[in-house]
Parts: sequence; C-alpha cells; structure tokens
Amino acid sequence: MKYLVRDKIFAIGDDYWIEDERGDQAFLVDGKALRLRDTLELKDPQGRVLITLRQKLVSLRDAMTLERDGEPLATIRKKRLSLLRDHYRVRLAEGTELDVSGRILDREFTVEHDGVLLAHVSRKWFRVRETYAVDVLRDDADPSLLIAVAVCVIRMADKEHDDG
Repeated sequence: MKYLVRDKIFAIGDDYWIEDERGDQAFLVDGKALRLRDTLELKDPQGRVLITLRQKLVSLRDAMTLERDGEPLATIRKKRLSLLRDHYRVRLAEGTELDVSGRILDREFTVEHDGVLLAHVSRKWFRVRETYAVDVLRDDADPSLLIAVAVCVIRMADKEHDDG
C-alpha cells in the first residue's frame, strides 16, 4: 500500500494529512508548537494518537524517539560512517533493528529488516516536487511505524542539511 505525503509542510505547529493510494485520509501528522523539543504526533483519521515522535533532548548524536501509548517504541540515529548514501539505524524497544538507507534529502530511500525490504520511499512516482510516497511492501509490516520512521529521518536529514 502506498501512502502519499506532501513534504512542503514540515514546520512545527503545522498539521498535514497523509493519504492512502485511494486518496483517503489515512494519517494526520500533528505538529506540536511551543514545545521545548521537536514533537509530532501521528494520528489516525479519528484523531487517536498512534505514535509520538520526539527529538531527544540530550544526545551525543542527533536522535529522535518514537513512543506508542506513552511507552518507548524506537530510537532513530544517523549511523556515524556513511560515505555515499545516508544511513540511519532504527532500534525498536524489543531489540529489533531496522536499516534506513538511500538519498534522504532526495526522498529516495528504503527501510529494511535483516535484508528484507519493508518500505520504499520515493518521489519518482509524482511530478509535484513536494510530494513523495511511502510504499509499504509487506502486509505484516506496521504502516504507522514505517511512516513515522520516514518522517523522522527526513526531519533529521533536513535539519542536518540546514545546520551544515
């Protein structure tokens, strides 16, 4: 299932809908303004919070955390040595690790677990520059988690690019 993300509204305090491939509203990204740290909530169409995305306050390397129902779900960090492509590591609370690699700023990357492709993020399916898709490739994968991961790594890469 592909999910359509309109990338141009990634400022804190702004909300935007993510649509499924049928054009239905699937998730709301709710930016929380006036917070000490970068915070977003991924909500279902009924307004229930599925995942909270937060920038870590104290970290040697830039990191974001994901929470579900107030409990830690995952931590996302950029890998230290990334020569040709961007690489991020997603460590889930139960110990599983996901690898995110590709050209994050170009919105062309993949999310894998043990070499199994879970999602492909791409702008190539769209002519509109500020739009990309998160294509969840496995039926047993959690779309909300994979979308949250995509949103986090893009925010982190954009922030690093803007700061550097």
